[in-house]
Amino acid sequence: MFQLHPQTSQEWDKLLLKFPDAHILQTCEWAEAKKQNGWNPLLFAWNNSENDLDALALILRRQISFLGMNFSILYCPKGPVFDYNNLSIAKQIFDDLEDYCRKSNAIFLKSDPDILLGLGIPGDEDEVPNPTGICFVEMLEKRDWKFSQDQIQFRNTVLIDIRQNEEALLAAMKQKTRYNIRLAARKGVKIRKGGTNDLSLLYQMYAETAVRDNFVIRHEDYYLTTWQNFLDADMAKILFAEVDEQPVAALILFHFNGIARYMFGMSTEHYRELMPNHLLQWEAIRLSKQLGCHTYDMWGAPDAFDDSDPMWGVFRFKQGFNGLTVRHIGAWDFSPRPILYKIYTQILPRLLNILRRRGIAENRRATQND
Repeated sequence: MFQLHPQTSQEWDKLLLKFPDAHILQTCEWAEAKKQNGWNPLLFAWNNSENDLDALALILRRQISFLGMNFSILYCPKGPVFDYNNLSIAKQIFDDLEDYCRKSNAIFLKSDPDILLGLGIPGDEDEVPNPTGICFVEMLEKRDWKFSQDQIQFRNTVLIDIRQNEEALLAAMKQKTRYNIRLAARKGVKIRKGGTNDLSLLYQMYAETAVRDNFVIRHEDYYLTTWQNFLDADMAKILFAEVDEQPVAALILFHFNGIARYMFGMSTEHYRELMPNHLLQWEAIRLSKQLGCHTYDMWGAPDAFDDSDPMWGVFRFKQGFNGLTVRHIGAWDFSPRPILYKIYTQILPRLLNILRRRGIAENRRATQND
């Protein structure tokens, strides 16, 4: 049965833990973060005839005015959450989601469940397709869902199994990565844990990183509030790499359901030759083990696995830690209003490009004024 879920955030997060594939972007903490950008979070649960829990879904709803009329946009980040091998449950869930989309006067519903499509780089001899993911894509296509041109989240990433001891983890890394980790430690790079008092500094470093690497970030209050919420929930940790007590790199480690995720990283131009990011990643892996996690998610891999992809350089860095490249099915859109959907998805990218250019300019001005 499909119904709005009345539980508190703590109870909702506990329910998510019943599913081994439940993602941190389905938690109430993430829902709170999205409220800052005008999204209204809704919590849905599916129970079977015996009142056992079958599925959960955090759905973000946003009201918009489009072509002089009021509509909504729906997004289920890394959800819904259920046993992805059970296609009969999937049919009921997506029947309900599509029905809700129609009744919500929505232009479309976007869903990107964390369903594995395959392991390894496509075309490599060690590539392993995942039959469940392939069947799921076929199901979505038959239901007239469209692979989204606006993916929002990374659909590919690099995962490290951290259940081995530290010596084994180091030994499995590429020789150059091990060398750089030890070089950083030998040359005086120190790692310290951060806290609430460091959040403004983190944002300044993040803005500097955005300007250097030419990507857009949101306003400072968004990040400070989001990071604080996850720190308060004991679902995030901060690490700094410092040289002579000067911060030169940092990351925020998010952890939930046995997986630690490197979701935000930032650095300055100083002392890059000392390889602080290598040591920072290693210490984040060590901390993830201490937190009881079984997997370290390096958060992001290319869509195209060659040097044409802007993430290719970062991906090569991540490969050095001997992670496994994993590919997911990505985000899919369902629209009960295909004509409106086509107009919206053609216009929106142009608007986003304008906003992106403005955002980059604003980031550059902000860092120049600091």
